[in-house]
Amino acid sequence: MTEFENYFHLNFNFSADDSKTMAAAFRSETIKKGGYFLRSGAYCNKLSYIEEGLLRIYVDLPNREVTQWVSTPDTFVTDFSAFFYRQTSFRDIQALTDTRLLTIDYQQYLELGKTMPAWKEFEKIIIGKCFVFMETRVFDLISLSAEERYKRLFEQNRELLNQVPLQYLASMLGMTPETFSRIRKKLSSQSS
Repeated sequence: MTEFENYFHLNFNFSADDSKTMAAAFRSETIKKGGYFLRSGAYCNKLSYIEEGLLRIYVDLPNREVTQWVSTPDTFVTDFSAFFYRQTSFRDIQALTDTRLLTIDYQQYLELGKTMPAWKEFEKIIIGKCFVFMETRVFDLISLSAEERYKRLFEQNRELLNQVPLQYLASMLGMTPETFSRIRKKLSSQSS
């Protein structure tokens, strides 16, 4: 069983045969640092599993960019509304590092849904995880202080603090870069 087949088997409890069929539907893809997975105004025709690298999901507003999230290895990435509802995207998804992906295109995704019962379970689990993730993010943004949001990021995604430009992390947490830097400095001095 390949590593990706094993991922399906362990994380979704699929049989070895179903895991093999699902993994075989994905093709390898690379995006160089600075390259785009998706540009705003385009249709999103793929769903990808990140093997290695970081992808920033952001919206370019008239007066600033807003980072929605930074996707990390061992997660799936797409613009879900553009992918599932066949709308043009208003988001950009850009590689912050050289990135290796395993990708399934939209047509292959639909074909697996028709021929493989386990695929519907996969889809349900992925969409459910996304919903819970977004629900938690919204709650955190409206209920936690800036310092509490920083601490949560530090606890859950510490590696991002050394790999992602601080202005992107600040935006993702709903604060200015100055506030982010002030909190970082304060917490660093407290731990020294």
